[in-house]
Amino acid sequence: MKTKLYTELFFLVILGIITSLSLPPFNYFFVNFLTFSLFFLFLIKKSNQHKKKKYFFLYGWLFGFGYFAISLYWISIALTFDQNFRFLFPLTIFLIPAFLALFYGLVSFFFIIFKPKKIVSSFLLFSLIFGIIEFIRGSIFTGFPWNLIVYSFSNQLEFLSITSIIGTYGLNLFCISLFISPALFIQKDTKKDIGICIFFLITTIIFFIYGFSYKEKFSKADKELYDFNIRVVGSNISIDRFYSNVNSVLVIEELIKISNPNKSKKTIFIWPEAILPEISQEELKEYSWIFENKFNENHLLIIGINSQSIKDSTTKYFNSLSIYDNELNLLNSYEKINLVPFGEFLPFENVLKNIGLRSLTNNYQSFSKGEKRKIIELKKKNFSLKILPLICYEIIYSGELFNDLNFDLIVNISEDGWFGHSVGPRQHFTHSVLRAIESGKYIVRSANNGIAAIINPLGIAEQRVEFGQSGYIDFKESRKIQPTIFSIYGNKIFGFLILLYIFLIFSFNKIKNE
Repeated sequence: MKTKLYTELFFLVILGIITSLSLPPFNYFFVNFLTFSLFFLFLIKKSNQHKKKKYFFLYGWLFGFGYFAISLYWISIALTFDQNFRFLFPLTIFLIPAFLALFYGLVSFFFIIFKPKKIVSSFLLFSLIFGIIEFIRGSIFTGFPWNLIVYSFSNQLEFLSITSIIGTYGLNLFCISLFISPALFIQKDTKKDIGICIFFLITTIIFFIYGFSYKEKFSKADKELYDFNIRVVGSNISIDRFYSNVNSVLVIEELIKISNPNKSKKTIFIWPEAILPEISQEELKEYSWIFENKFNENHLLIIGINSQSIKDSTTKYFNSLSIYDNELNLLNSYEKINLVPFGEFLPFENVLKNIGLRSLTNNYQSFSKGEKRKIIELKKKNFSLKILPLICYEIIYSGELFNDLNFDLIVNISEDGWFGHSVGPRQHFTHSVLRAIESGKYIVRSANNGIAAIINPLGIAEQRVEFGQSGYIDFKESRKIQPTIFSIYGNKIFGFLILLYIFLIFSFNKIKNE
């Protein structure tokens, strides 16, 4: 009996592990039809055996643990860069997926609590609960919407185009239903239930058709040529600069060399996040002598750099995106709002700092949260541009990035070196693709130890600097499209889909009972 139990538990972990292979950079999305269907059928079987409901939380947790342990192993890599955190590495390899798996445990637990008798209603309810729990995972405790199952389709950009209407969470809900539809076919009560499977298949085809149509429409849109150049820099400067006495002058000189400025061309240079850890926003002007022979009034610089302010006799530090003129006079800046726990701020800092812990990215104290994300308008001689600034981790949030559509493009700067040589940088890049499609805006992404790219509203990377390489790409023209439906209504559309699923669940129950 115990052997059978352990085999079943091991089976659920293996299902989660196999499911993780559907995510970037592998994208074997077809495995989800097998793993999600088997997971759903397993829960149905156990519910018919009248197993205790508390066991169902364990079933979901095991599936989630396998999924997150493999797909998010790279999070723990960040701890290896700091001696103070290295002792936590073995713990986090287990604790991080164990915590995130709690959400999947809730999926199966709530499913068995509310499970209807009819299979088609159970199918819709499971999808609904899974979709809602994933939304909650991306919202509470600062939110961590990483590796939603919809990202397994990241290579099928025509399919992802529908996120311009229903958003990432909406398509994620649909994908869950799509992947468990084979189980519905197997467990069908009547031949009419097959119609639901056919519906999801036809809808998938419609999404692809919409994507191809959207792509054609975009290709015919008018081009807008900028009278200046936006040069996006991708660099490969070691993350060790945070922990060793790296000569900041050498780093600046390397970035200028990569940028290859031309004094006769009007250019906005975009450098990665926190690329100069030993230099603050206020101190950068002291290094203007390095720039003076390379930059002139035709040049502006956007850079990720730390800043500070004093309020009520307390010094606060911020992870900032700052804009300078050629003489390194500060023109504007944005202070990051969505901070990374342990990376940029230490939860319960007053307690944990007493045992030697601190945030990973600086050696003074936790970063403070910025007050508001604002659109930055560049209005200076030779330049006119409105940008939405996003720093690193902020690109992962769907439907929470802006309320005002009146901007030209999204500027995302990132430091992906914390992920090491793992799948992390590629997964991070995929989030940028979905945000471009949802918003209907171009994204210019400057990354250190990651992928720098110009991503158009179709999610296509028109140009890129690959992971592990240094170089630049130029953004000179764009195509204008109408604001996307999702950019106007945001996750209200996901709320509408939730109501639609609830309506269908009750409707099918009523039909079956008549």
